[in-house]
Amino acid sequence: MLPEYALNALVTLFVVVDPIGITPAFLSVTHGLPPAVRRAAGYRAAVIAGAILIGTALVGNWLLARLGIGLPAFRISGGILLFVIAGEMVFGIRPAREARQAEQAIEEHARNIAAFPLAIPLIAGPGAITATLLLAGQTKAEPAPLLTLVGIIIVIAVVCAIAFVFAGRVARLLGVTGNVVMSRLLGVVLAALAVQFVIDGGRAAFG
Repeated sequence: MLPEYALNALVTLFVVVDPIGITPAFLSVTHGLPPAVRRAAGYRAAVIAGAILIGTALVGNWLLARLGIGLPAFRISGGILLFVIAGEMVFGIRPAREARQAEQAIEEHARNIAAFPLAIPLIAGPGAITATLLLAGQTKAEPAPLLTLVGIIIVIAVVCAIAFVFAGRVARLLGVTGNVVMSRLLGVVLAALAVQFVIDGGRAAFG
């Protein structure tokens, strides 16, 4: 059961965060910065985003309980949110929106680009936080799956850092067409995962 959970968590977070797909937005935000400063911003953004998602995984269930929100309800609402994000990916809306948000944020917060907009919302956006909460709920606060989720978040953060370091090469390698195709394929996968979250939530609530 643990290997199945680990695979599901890895695929879900990788698809939602989309480390490869966010490299164009990273390049847009860090345009004009010296290479060393750009790399430092990428590293810091990955660390900050990883810390946010790990914190979400560790205290998310406690917070939901304090707010009186049941996990089935959150699975349904979270699944719907992820499905909307998947639709944006499939129809090419998400990359354009992220680029606009990144450009606006860099004008307003030029000194803090690692935290905003790189870490939030580029990496640890609403979709990633929602997915982390849903995955944390599946652990039932058991140490083994919870530690597995934390480890997967660290892996995703490392992949983001590597993607940022080699962002220029990745963009040239994939090109515009490659990025579009990958984003749409990942969107289809995310849509299927989102529907499954809604089904699981419905079964738990009404079954």
